[in-house]
Amino acid sequence: MTNVTILFSHILPPLLAFAGIILLCSGIMDRKKDYALIGIVMFFAAGLLPFLVLQFMI
Repeated sequence: MTNVTILFSHILPPLLAFAGIILLCSGIMDRKKDYALIGIVMFFAAGLLPFLVLQFMI
């Protein structure tokens, strides 16, 4: 149980946020709106994921 909470609170959010920022920057510089929107969604998901998932686990 502890390993899963650490995964959702400390490991996945930074990875999602980093990938989201990379996609966002790539989408803006290459003028690809799809990449930019996916990057925005991933970045917000990284911020909200711990609050949404961990309340059901703890």
